[in-house]
Amino acid sequence: MHLILKPLFKAELSDDFIDILRIKLLGKEVSEGERISIDILGKSLNFEVVYAEPKTLKVRENTKIEISSSLNPCIELEFEKKIRELIPFPQGFVIVFEDEVLIINQKGHKIFNKRFENLKEVRISGNTVAVIYDEKKLALIHVS
Repeated sequence: MHLILKPLFKAELSDDFIDILRIKLLGKEVSEGERISIDILGKSLNFEVVYAEPKTLKVRENTKIEISSSLNPCIELEFEKKIRELIPFPQGFVIVFEDEVLIINQKGHKIFNKRFENLKEVRISGNTVAVIYDEKKLALIHVS
């Protein structure tokens, strides 16, 4: 789970501030695009949720929280596996791992994810992702 908040006020925020945000948001549900208010020392601080994966999430201790002051936030995704190939297409990106295919939209939200035994090749035609695996099998994934 990943959350990027944009402050709707002018102030320098330290890295320690993320820990305070996590404590204040723990257990609360937030949605991408929503404006949230956090009370700190009797003062309300407003933030916009510029990115949430999933789009609506309940904040937990392991939720990755970032603060972005940029109008165009940089969304960095980190995976446990090595990326073998990245294939762009109009709806987003296909990320190919050794034995898995992940399709994300342009904001980084998961559209599709599946493991394929003996993954051989991935190709795209229009809005269809073709996966060749297990020597004789073909999976056609339609993305809208």
